Amino acid sequence: MQHPRRRILTAAGEREAVAPLIVSASRATDIPAFHGAWFMERLRAGYCLRRNPCNSRQVSVIALDSARVFVFWSKNPRPFLPHLREIAARGHAFYFQFTLNDYEAEGLEPHVPPLAQRIETFRRLADMYGPERVIWRFDPLLLGGGLDVPRLLDRIDALGRRLAPHTEKLVFSFLDMYRKTQLALRRHDPSLRAPDAAEMGQLAAGLRRLADSWPHSLRLASCAEDIGLEAFGIAHNACVDGELVRRLCPRDADVLRLCGSVPPAQLSLLPLAGACGTPGTPDGPLPRDSSQRTACRCLPSRDIGEYSTCRHGCLYCYANQSEAVVRARLSGLRPGRESLI
Repeated sequence: MQHPRRRILTAAGEREAVAPLIVSASRATDIPAFHGAWFMERLRAGYCLRRNPCNSRQVSVIALDSARVFVFWSKNPRPFLPHLREIAARGHAFYFQFTLNDYEAEGLEPHVPPLAQRIETFRRLADMYGPERVIWRFDPLLLGGGLDVPRLLDRIDALGRRLAPHTEKLVFSFLDMYRKTQLALRRHDPSLRAPDAAEMGQLAAGLRRLADSWPHSLRLASCAEDIGLEAFGIAHNACVDGELVRRLCPRDADVLRLCGSVPPAQLSLLPLAGACGTPGTPDGPLPRDSSQRTACRCLPSRDIGEYSTCRHGCLYCYANQSEAVVRARLSGLRPGRESLI
């Protein structure tokens, strides 16, 4: 699917810009935790630039003012909370993919805030804007370092009992052992590993049992996994989620067209709906983002983040090249830049 395009005025003059309906901010870095001021500067300017991660000479202009929905990906959105009222006032809907793991004892996420603070931020965000806008991710699931299947499920259970009243869904994935991930984990603890096929099944069955026992039963979904877990009542997730986007923008003709819900000519016949209204159902398969992995079910969006710009330093991370590269990139950041780096 091709995103709409339009001419916009930039610091370099008039240029053609991609004008996506949905913007991801971001799979490549934690914008709410570390780059919120930059995001707000660019939102007020109406656009940003993004370099192709495979070819730094290729730069796209992305119109932000026409985005209907921002999907924020974060492990610590706390610094970003003061900006959300302005984002909403500008007419943009948003929701959060909030990764909240408990790997404190293993030291796998060395620079995230303490667990208690992250739980408080999660609950505060959901109380402010609704549990449908805060998706809980426990991502990735990994074993070793003293963690076996029962111990990992115990950790998830302890979190679930506190978070379930404040969200609707738990999304998880199993560790992808990229080469740089493997090297980082091996240096830290050679016993750390991805679950095998049998352990994946045990974890899926355990998650189903736990989710049904929590104060509010959560929907479960796996993220970009080839393995089918439907037997456990676990769906393949769409993190850029057509169902949720329709709920947030129930009368937006362009969004409904993207989601295949209702022909624009029929919009005037729709009853007014609140933020959780869902007018209509899709007539067929939703479009998927062809730039993502084959197993990904996400709607098309444009990402505005840059790799190797996240300070969390998670040892399993695919998005940072190395700690030295992150330090070098962040040391060169200046206010007023059009792209993140």
